[in-house]
Amino acid sequence: EDIKAPECFEIERQLKKTLKIPVFHDDQHGTAIVSGAALINACLITGKKLDQIKLVVNGAGASAIACSRFFLSLGVKRENLVMCDTQGVIYLGRKTGINPYKAEFANATSARTLAEALIGADVFVGLSAAGVLTEEMLRSMNDRPIIFAMANPDPEIDPQLAKKVR
Repeated sequence: EDIKAPECFEIERQLKKTLKIPVFHDDQHGTAIVSGAALINACLITGKKLDQIKLVVNGAGASAIACSRFFLSLGVKRENLVMCDTQGVIYLGRKTGINPYKAEFANATSARTLAEALIGADVFVGLSAAGVLTEEMLRSMNDRPIIFAMANPDPEIDPQLAKKVR
């Protein structure tokens, strides 16, 4: 419970290698399964296709990495998934604040901030911190944006504000 990244990935790998039972880290797999189901449903409701959406993940910890891996397995294209951490976009060639797990999501993009990454995005997946998604960022997204503000205990944007803005 509550094992942070990147240690959780190594612990999970060792447990899977050692044990003859399934290994489930709720911060990773539980969040990924639920948000993956929600993404499928939100795309059906909005008429968006998984292989065509531009998806921005804010956060690069255990949940964000597991969710991103699962979204890719559901059909989101690798080049359409942009991940951000506290230092901004995880882009190809970034030298600071990178570990092998974040590097897996480095993208060839000119965007360097969350605000830049969200321009024209279809989906925002927040696994980060309260208040990081602003009204202006929300307005810069594509029509009928899908917002998963999942920071705990306070989301990246207040749901009532998000509904009012878009």
